[in-house]
Amino acid sequence: MSGHSLRLRLIAGGAAAIMLALSVAGFGLTVLFERHVTRSVVDDLDVHLKQLLAGLEVDADGKPIVARPPADPRFSDPLSGLYWQIGDDHNELVRSRSLWDSMLALPADEVAPGEVHHHTVAGPGGAQLLIAERQVTLTLHDQPTAVRAAVAVDLARVAAASAAFAKDLVVALGILGVVLALATSVQVALGLRPLDALRQGIADVRSGHSRRLRAAVPTEVLPLVEEVNGLLAAQEREIERSRGRAADLAHGLKTPLAALAADAGRLRERGEAALARDIEAVGDAMSRHVDRELARARVRGEPGRSLGVATDLAPLVRSLVAILSRTPAGAAIGFEIAVADEVRLPIDRSDLAEVLGNLLDNATRHARSKVRIGAAQGAGGRPGVAIEDDGVGIAPAARAAALERGIRLDQRGEGSGLGLAIVQDVLEAYDWTLSLEVSELGGLKASCRPA
Repeated sequence: MSGHSLRLRLIAGGAAAIMLALSVAGFGLTVLFERHVTRSVVDDLDVHLKQLLAGLEVDADGKPIVARPPADPRFSDPLSGLYWQIGDDHNELVRSRSLWDSMLALPADEVAPGEVHHHTVAGPGGAQLLIAERQVTLTLHDQPTAVRAAVAVDLARVAAASAAFAKDLVVALGILGVVLALATSVQVALGLRPLDALRQGIADVRSGHSRRLRAAVPTEVLPLVEEVNGLLAAQEREIERSRGRAADLAHGLKTPLAALAADAGRLRERGEAALARDIEAVGDAMSRHVDRELARARVRGEPGRSLGVATDLAPLVRSLVAILSRTPAGAAIGFEIAVADEVRLPIDRSDLAEVLGNLLDNATRHARSKVRIGAAQGAGGRPGVAIEDDGVGIAPAARAAALERGIRLDQRGEGSGLGLAIVQDVLEAYDWTLSLEVSELGGLKASCRPA
């Protein structure tokens, strides 16, 4: 697929959209997971705080003690990441064994009785701690004293859980991205299938399999199909009008030509044979041109004429060479036929004879002593035909002019200058091309190939 491929653009656009959506989704899911874990940790801290406060008592000396500490064993493991502490605003009174010789640096804020505040502070070893604290009033030394009870947990657990979740999520989203990319490719292929059918329909019209595109297409493609069918109908009408005008012109000339032939006959009866021959020669030349115009109008009006027809090249070439060999120009020429017997060209025999007849006639008239008929190759390796001579050839600058209708580069010879133009007309009807090149024999090489 090239850089201008609509399929490639749609797939690339879909893949980019999938990557963007999955990236945003992955980030959002990670944030949501982290918040969820944090909420779970906060709930656990609140439970530990309630257990801590439930076990808080005052001993006989008026000091606070925790008769029933929270049950989690991490509170007894030094620097385990789970801590508790009870103290007033000035002195730390009691703390968990997990704090070892450290203490929680509670922020200076006003905690109303019964409220639970949550903070993030630095803990032992610089760890980030999430703290849940509550203020209670105890009678210490016969005086009511505000005491702050706090439970803290290391947030590294939350970060580790989020990182593990993100790692697993990347794998899951990667697999999901591959599945969505494949689904996008299938969707694009299904969406573009009507265009493939449209392309095949146009190819069928071009090759003659059908005359119109099928209207059984999706609604979005139907306007294009209707426009193409309208264009084909307009083209057929124009071709039909052109054929009609050519036929009218040709038939209009036949009557004067018949009258001219009759006049030539009367002149011969009067004994003016030379004048009669000249008139008959002119009439015959004009009749040939009329017949060729009718043939060209017929060929150009039948697209896909090559459908189901093929001509054996070698027998046709041999028959044309046999005819030319009996002409004065052909009698002095050696013809070399280098065409395999199995070569078949997808062109009607009469049309191929028209093409090869003109090319062989030109080669015979301009060759010095040799004309070669060989095979050529067209698009996709399909067979074609090439006719070469050992004459003087045509200069590169003059080859384009030689293909124009009515142009004769050799003003001394016979002919109307229509030969190569007629050859092009016939070949174009079969989607073939005519090219003029330098021959290995020294003269001109005319190659007919599939386009």
